Amino acid sequence: TSINLKPIVKKGDIVELGQVLCEGYATQNGELALGRNMKVAFMPWKGYNFEDAIVISERVVREDIFTSIHIDEYSLEVRDTKLGPEELTNDIPNVSEEATKDLDENGMIRIGAEVNPGDILIGKITPKGESDPTPEEKLLRAIFGDKAGDVKDASLKASPSLHGVVIDKKLFQRTVKDKRKRSLEKDELTALENSYSSRFEELKTKLIDKLFILVNNKTSQGVQNDLGEEILPKGKKFTLKMLNVVEDYTHLTKGVWTTDQDLNLLISELVHNYKIKVNDLQGMLRREKFAISVGDELPAGIIKLAKVYIAKKRKLKVGDKMAGRHGNKGIVARIVRAEDMPFLEDGTPVDIVLNPLGVPSRMNIGQIYETVLGWAGQKLGQTYATPIFDGASLDQIIELTNQAGVPIYGHTYLYDGGTGERFDQAATVGVIYMIKLGHMIDDKMHARSIGPYSLITQQPLGGKAQMGGQRLGEMEVWALEAYGASATLREMLTVKSDDVMGRAKTYEAIVKGDPMPEPGLPESFNVLMHELKGLGLDIRLEE
Repeated sequence: TSINLKPIVKKGDIVELGQVLCEGYATQNGELALGRNMKVAFMPWKGYNFEDAIVISERVVREDIFTSIHIDEYSLEVRDTKLGPEELTNDIPNVSEEATKDLDENGMIRIGAEVNPGDILIGKITPKGESDPTPEEKLLRAIFGDKAGDVKDASLKASPSLHGVVIDKKLFQRTVKDKRKRSLEKDELTALENSYSSRFEELKTKLIDKLFILVNNKTSQGVQNDLGEEILPKGKKFTLKMLNVVEDYTHLTKGVWTTDQDLNLLISELVHNYKIKVNDLQGMLRREKFAISVGDELPAGIIKLAKVYIAKKRKLKVGDKMAGRHGNKGIVARIVRAEDMPFLEDGTPVDIVLNPLGVPSRMNIGQIYETVLGWAGQKLGQTYATPIFDGASLDQIIELTNQAGVPIYGHTYLYDGGTGERFDQAATVGVIYMIKLGHMIDDKMHARSIGPYSLITQQPLGGKAQMGGQRLGEMEVWALEAYGASATLREMLTVKSDDVMGRAKTYEAIVKGDPMPEPGLPESFNVLMHELKGLGLDIRLEE
């Protein structure tokens, strides 16, 4: 998730213990805020909100009310295999230049690149087991060298529904040491120490300049170090030279510098801040030295770990899942233009239309309470925090709706956006707090043309990750039988499923434009035969 924090206090504000200082992407005034308040009507709308479906206004999408930013992390490990180490590279065998144009020398996609399904995110090659090369391969190796022959492509590619932009990438690696690496490491460490020593010097110079401003023309009262040795002698006037002679300011005691008590406090604070800065720098130096000499800590057998972060912006669309706070979840079935949505007497169109049939059987009446109270609260400019099992009574709600000038129980007549006519019955209208859930259509939508089959049953695999097919279960078969759709059913139970010969012939016929062949025996029949044989039955198939 994209985490953005912004301060809600200003310079000069007086703050108290426990006060909220900043707001995040999902908080408001220190409270969790995951959704948005929306004007809702409980009524059917042309059948589009049947069975928990939701109809929303185009305004919701246009004003980015439920637009979210998602950041996905994709990682790839580089291992040391028996055949040799794997390698991150942009030089991948049998891959076009077009496919690798966005990869750097480590095979990682550049920051800012747009990603589409099938794009290479991290390029990796892995050693291939030696097999006897064919004469053609031998010839190619003789001409072009044998690099392409002994490695295979093991790159990480974007999944079928991935669209986004690369916003960050990281490469973690263990240092592999040989003679050349050791001498390089020595040079790097020396350069690092030199750069840090100049930073320490700079810090010390700043301290001395500030100290001299404070102690100029003052007489020393004898400044000592931790061991009790006098560093700045007593009775001498402070000079710039005298301050420069002191080697280490981190070991000075909080001693008496001058006769001025307030000035001594300022000096103590200055030296204390200097110590903190020096400690920070030393910590950074230690960490950078460790990174050069040891590298990153990775699990055993893993040499490198590459990570790519991809961000995508998602607007609310048909198929996305939404919910209120009472288990009233549903799927967006239609996004309607604002002018076609039902509107109130004053012309205000509603943002969302929910089906009233979702309330009585489930008995989650809380959503109706919320709807009415929300509308009253919006009119009065108040928020209502309702404890569980201790909600507002009917009398309180009536009192609040009267105060706000809202129809009692939110019952009001709506007008059809299409014709402008008033609907026959009054509907419950109000304000409800809706949330967009993580189940989004972009992650779930999937279709299969051809794909992998299970080795045992010879039926297509299931699920999006395996590029699987849609399961036709018992009940679906009954439905097709009830319709009398025999040709469709026969196809689904044979050539589209586990009739191995039949599906190959059918594919061929489609490619060549020939008439469809007759289906053969499905593999499930053979499985049944083998099972019966396993029970000791002598069973044979005769023509």
